[in-house]
Amino acid sequence: MPEGPEIRLAADLLDRTLRGRRAHLVEFAFPHLQAHGRNLQHQTVVGVEPRGKAMLTHFANRRTIYSHNQLYGEWAVLERGQMPRPNLQIRLAIHIDEAIAVLYSASEIEVWKSAEVHAHPYIAKLGVELLDAATTLDTVLAQIDNPRFARKGLAGLLLDQGFLAGIGNYLRSEILFVARIHPAARIHDLTRAQRSALASAAYELTHQSYRTRGITNDLALAKRLKTAGVSFGRYRHWVFDRAAEPCHQCGTRIERIELAGRGLYWCAQCQASPHKGHGRIPSA
Repeated sequence: MPEGPEIRLAADLLDRTLRGRRAHLVEFAFPHLQAHGRNLQHQTVVGVEPRGKAMLTHFANRRTIYSHNQLYGEWAVLERGQMPRPNLQIRLAIHIDEAIAVLYSASEIEVWKSAEVHAHPYIAKLGVELLDAATTLDTVLAQIDNPRFARKGLAGLLLDQGFLAGIGNYLRSEILFVARIHPAARIHDLTRAQRSALASAAYELTHQSYRTRGITNDLALAKRLKTAGVSFGRYRHWVFDRAAEPCHQCGTRIERIELAGRGLYWCAQCQASPHKGHGRIPSA
């Protein structure tokens, strides 16, 4: 599933392509949305913005398309005459003079009045949005210190968009590793230094992944590995998707476990718990 950085990159592309352009045709694959397509036809797109893992496409007639990529959704911009990918179904297409913006595969698409879209059930529950321009490191730390999250396990909490919006499965593993936090920890278990480390890792890694199109590893190390011929998929992360490979920091074998219903990757040496009761989590 695309995470916050990937959704923002897609929103950047769509905003550059569509902002200020008139949509000659808006096509929805779902019958219940086709009347909205007629209402949006000939309307100017006033902007595209990401919200957590969702995207909002705003039109001049004060209507907004809400879309969520879910697991397999993917946005693309096709130049005039370019054929769409034959193995994917187009769910939404916005036609302008120069190009067509298409959303493949996703099924979570709705049209709202722009003034009311903040009340969408997904949008309304979002916590601190890590890539929002107004979010600072202090904002993130204040959310971590919020008492209502204190007793929740971090492995599940980091996937909760009501906590820190934009984090998904790869960022979860990477954040816990960089912060040197045991996967079974709760916020209540963390020292002040660990809370600060967690806030910094969440904020910095999410922004780095956005800037570098998916690299959460140390950038100097990633460059050396790339130069040595290592593939992008193998050098982009510290621990995620690296089960049984050596930790870049200490050489310990990376482990994969199932926590909160998703695979989590960690280093038992670098993320050893200083607290009693955590112990060692067995490999899945």
